[in-house]
Amino acid sequence: MASSAGSSQAPAGNRAYLAGALCAVFGVLGFSFKAILVKLAYRTAPVDPTTLLALRMLYSAPLFAAMAWWAGRRGGAVAFHTRDWLALAALGFIGYYLSSLLDFIGLQYITASLERLILFLYPTIVVALSAMFLGRPVTRTAIGAIVLCYGGIALAFWKDLAVAGDPHATTVGSLLVFASAFTYAVYLVSASRMIARMGSLRFVAWAMLVSTVFILGQFAFTRPLSALAVPRAIHVISIAMAVFSTVLPTYLVAESIRRLGANSASLVGSLGPVFTIALGALILGERIGSLQLLGAALVLGGVALVTLKPRRT
Repeated sequence: MASSAGSSQAPAGNRAYLAGALCAVFGVLGFSFKAILVKLAYRTAPVDPTTLLALRMLYSAPLFAAMAWWAGRRGGAVAFHTRDWLALAALGFIGYYLSSLLDFIGLQYITASLERLILFLYPTIVVALSAMFLGRPVTRTAIGAIVLCYGGIALAFWKDLAVAGDPHATTVGSLLVFASAFTYAVYLVSASRMIARMGSLRFVAWAMLVSTVFILGQFAFTRPLSALAVPRAIHVISIAMAVFSTVLPTYLVAESIRRLGANSASLVGSLGPVFTIALGALILGERIGSLQLLGAALVLGGVALVTLKPRRT
């Protein structure tokens, strides 16, 4: 009887782990599409990062409000205390307001491909922060996955780094995006316990609504209301960004953190540059060379190492 129970629990555990990995992959795909949409917006019309980010959140906010209302009505929803609201405010500020703003500004200076390279340094930051502050060991599997993933990323974007253009602009943009990666890593490490307590759907909805307050507050203090009168194409891009690169992937990534933990979920995020290579070629007309293909293969190998390896119980 004990053996039968154990064998029935193992497939269920594997299915849950696979579901978490799939959430991470599709969430990363949506977030990877965000850089393409931002670059398209900058190409389409003269719109500044603060206005574009405000439009993104204006279209996202009603969806997140509905999500928060629905999640709060489900059975077992915990009551929010003062410390929960303070934590949500801090995480919303760091993970979705500050990180997004730095990323949007950085994309003015560097290509979408280089942005992905730098932004997806965050899994290594997550592993380091988890080891330093949460006492989680850095396993050989994680080290191997990092080596494969980031060796692949380095190959895939070597040519982009060599011919980046204006060194000053590249330096400024790279530093801004690295700061975005760091703040997002802090968010990932800090949010995992709250997601487990509140549920990913409810947590994400409220964290994004809090970040919307910060974003719209900045817009109100720094821009006139007439700045929202952008061309129709910018509104279309903003709506696409809100749905496919904000609401859906935010929930999927949060769910993957709940199922996999911050380390594994963030390492799956190494697929992001691979997606951006393909999307950049299809939409932005960026060329794919042999280094990009070899790098993509190494990244996929690293992701397979961390996602397909069965967990020991």
